[in-house]
Amino acid sequence: TKPGIAVVDFQKAFTDPKFDIGGSPMIERAVQNSARLLEVARRCQVPVANCYTAYTSTQDMPYWKIKAVQEELIHGTEATEFDPRIYDPNYDVRICKTGASIFFQTSIVPFMNRQQVDTMIVVGCVTSGCVRASVIDSFQYGYRTIVPEDAVGDQDDRPHEDNLRDVGRRYADITNT
Repeated sequence: TKPGIAVVDFQKAFTDPKFDIGGSPMIERAVQNSARLLEVARRCQVPVANCYTAYTSTQDMPYWKIKAVQEELIHGTEATEFDPRIYDPNYDVRICKTGASIFFQTSIVPFMNRQQVDTMIVVGCVTSGCVRASVIDSFQYGYRTIVPEDAVGDQDDRPHEDNLRDVGRRYADITNT
């Protein structure tokens, strides 16, 4: 009866081409479509939780197998800044996460519960990583979960499509914006 939006990792490390893992065409498409969706959602007073991934050093990181994550996602660096097309500091709840899922050891569930959200719309990147983890956790917390296919992105089409097909069979409704 009431949706909320979980925005996963639309931070410059993934959206800006000057970073090693940033600026893929599919992620750019997801940013543009998510920006449109978020504009309408905010106008309709839909709760929005916007997260980024950052660490104080490599010592407090999990064992990431992606070298660019190890090197770039340090608090205070430009790579951890939100893409300005996505984040509204006057509206969105800002969440720093240290795991793959926006739900892992963060305040998103209490925030969405206070807002009486029962349906979670998940947008962001990367489809095969943090988006997938967030979708599964959203399901596990009991939310009806919706993933607009054109508002999530990956560096490659195949893992994007494979993971959406898989979560669509089990945990979420796959739609478009």
